[in-house]
Amino acid sequence: MMRRDVVFSAINRTDPPYVPIYFFNQDFDQSDIVAFDVQHHFQGPNRDQSEWGFTWERLDETMGQPRSYLLETWEDLPSLRIPDPHAAQRFDGVQEFAQQYADRYRLASLGLSGFTTMWCLRGFEQLMTDIALAPERVEALADVVFGFEEAVMTELPQRGFDGVAFFDDWGTQKRLLVSPQIWRERFKPRYAHQFDLAHRLGLHVYFHSCGQILEIVPDLIEAGVDILNISQPNLYDIPALAQRFRDQVCFILPVSYQTTSLSGTRAEIFADVQQLMESFDPRSGGLIGYVEEYHSMGMSQANYRACIEAFQTLGGYEQWRREQASAGG
Repeated sequence: MMRRDVVFSAINRTDPPYVPIYFFNQDFDQSDIVAFDVQHHFQGPNRDQSEWGFTWERLDETMGQPRSYLLETWEDLPSLRIPDPHAAQRFDGVQEFAQQYADRYRLASLGLSGFTTMWCLRGFEQLMTDIALAPERVEALADVVFGFEEAVMTELPQRGFDGVAFFDDWGTQKRLLVSPQIWRERFKPRYAHQFDLAHRLGLHVYFHSCGQILEIVPDLIEAGVDILNISQPNLYDIPALAQRFRDQVCFILPVSYQTTSLSGTRAEIFADVQQLMESFDPRSGGLIGYVEEYHSMGMSQANYRACIEAFQTLGGYEQWRREQASAGG
C-alpha cells in the first residue's frame, strides 16, 4: 500500500494500516501528504507580496498583517485587480512536484482563502462592520474572491491533485467570529457551492480553521468537507468531538499549538496524542496527524521531534515501516 493509499483509507475510514501524518512546513520527505500552492499570497524574495496586490508587514516570523488595505472604500472594488486564475505560471513546477511525490497524497493549497482573503483586502474590523451594515457590499466582494478560487479549482484535476485545501479562520478562543445564523445565511451556501465543485472535479475538500468552531462543524460536514483541520484541540472536548463526528468526517489534528506542543513535556505530548488515538479509534480511519515546526511561537526542537515521534509510534507508523522492511527483505 502506497502512502497515498493510506491517506485515502483514513479519509474514507476503511482501516488504514497506520495513522498518516501531514508535515506542514518542513521534513516533507516524512509526510504522507504534500501540498502545492495554487494561490500565491506569499511571493517575492521576502515572501511578503500577495498576488492580490497587498504587502505583508511582519514584526516576527509569523504571517503578519497586510500593510494597507486595497479596499479603503467600496468604490475601490470595481477597480480591484483580480489575479488571473488560469495564468500558466500559477502551476510552474507542478509536474516536477507530482513526479517527486508520486507516492504521496497531493493537495492543491489555496492557502488563505474565502473570508480570510476578503478581510485582507478590506480590513478585518471594517469587514466585520460591513457584514452588519453593508451586507450587499460584502456579497459583491465574496463573489469576486470565491469566484476566483472556483476558477482556479477547475485547473486542478488534470494536474494530478487528490484534494484542494482551504485555509479560512472562523473562530476566536471561545466562539465564532459571527453568529451561527449569519454564517449559515451568508457563507455556508458559498462553501457548499465550492465543495460541490471540488467533488464534481474528483477532489477531496480539506478545510482549516483556527479557533473554536464547534457550532458550525455539522454545517461544514453537511456542506461537503472531507478533511477537517482543527489546530487548537485544547479548545475542544476531544472525546466528545470524536464521539459525535468521527463517523462523518476525517479529522486532521496536531498536538495543540497553544499549549502542549509549546510548553509540554515529552510525556505530556505523548499523552495528548494517546488521547487522540483512544478517542478516534484511528485504525478504523478518520484521523490524520498534523505536525508543524513552530519555533516562532516558542516550540523547541525537542518538542517538535516529540510530536513526530508520538504520532509515528502511537499511530502505528513505526510498526508498519518495520513490517514493510521485513516483507521487502
